[in-house]
Amino acid sequence: MAITQDQTEWFKSVFDRLADNVESVILGKQHVIRLALTAAVAEGHLLLEDVPGTGKTSLARALGQSISGTVTRIQFTPDLLPGDVTGMTVYDQKTGEFEFHRGPVFANIVLADEINRASPKTQSALLEVMEERNVTIDGVSRSVGLPFLVIATQNPVEQAGTYRLPEAQLDRFILKTSIGYPDHASMVQIIDGSAGQVTLDPVVTPDTLLTMADVARAVYIDPLVTDYIARIIDATRTAVQVRLGSSVRGGLALAKTSRAWAASQGRGYVTPDDVKGLAQSVLAHRLILDPEAEFDGVTPEAVISQIILDVQPPVKHQ
Repeated sequence: MAITQDQTEWFKSVFDRLADNVESVILGKQHVIRLALTAAVAEGHLLLEDVPGTGKTSLARALGQSISGTVTRIQFTPDLLPGDVTGMTVYDQKTGEFEFHRGPVFANIVLADEINRASPKTQSALLEVMEERNVTIDGVSRSVGLPFLVIATQNPVEQAGTYRLPEAQLDRFILKTSIGYPDHASMVQIIDGSAGQVTLDPVVTPDTLLTMADVARAVYIDPLVTDYIARIIDATRTAVQVRLGSSVRGGLALAKTSRAWAASQGRGYVTPDDVKGLAQSVLAHRLILDPEAEFDGVTPEAVISQIILDVQPPVKHQ
């Protein structure tokens, strides 16, 4: 079903209100906020990687407060167990039966704070629920409901007591971004205490977010743009600096986020510029570089930037 102009205008209006609400707390970071919201309406998960004190947790909390659904926060630590995340069955002596106690993952928005501090075993507890929105305990599969969004944070500088996220886990994040330090004007506002309120009022309901996701899915992608995405994915697999390129999931993620981004701009169709603008955030964390390239200081972001320069976008013939 083709998207209508009324739908795109409604989508853009709600998206802008969400972005403005979050920006009242996270000053001067509109692009990062819009990327985070794009991940949400594209029905994906978001990874925020940055140094301490840049507002990763504040951004995740502000997103949660802007949506009037259930929000939980999991502080990942080395002694955290999988059952502490997903929940577990407990024997009830009164009834003589086992009862399932839901873990914090049963929520609309789950803030996984410092996710790389948990052991690989605990990190892997999120694999099923991030992909299928289900948790399987003792052979019984339970839905966590919709919408479902995991916002994870990690610190790339401090390595003591951390575990590298496995590639299968990274691939489940639809995009990865960093916040960076605020500009001078925002820093002045933060220091003098005028940087907005601590608690935000909700802007949308979970049902509204689901409707936005439906609208985003209906955004049109021309076959030439689809071919452009596929050629970018192919280029990540053939780049000499890359040992393992993007998965199929990466191509699907680039298409989904491009649709959501186009709708946020009030358009019912995707342009090559949408794809270019999102490629680094969607694909860089999915690449595994050749050890020699890493030693030479090559970064996944630099590889994606070069691919965007090399792969020619489609040109519409008149």
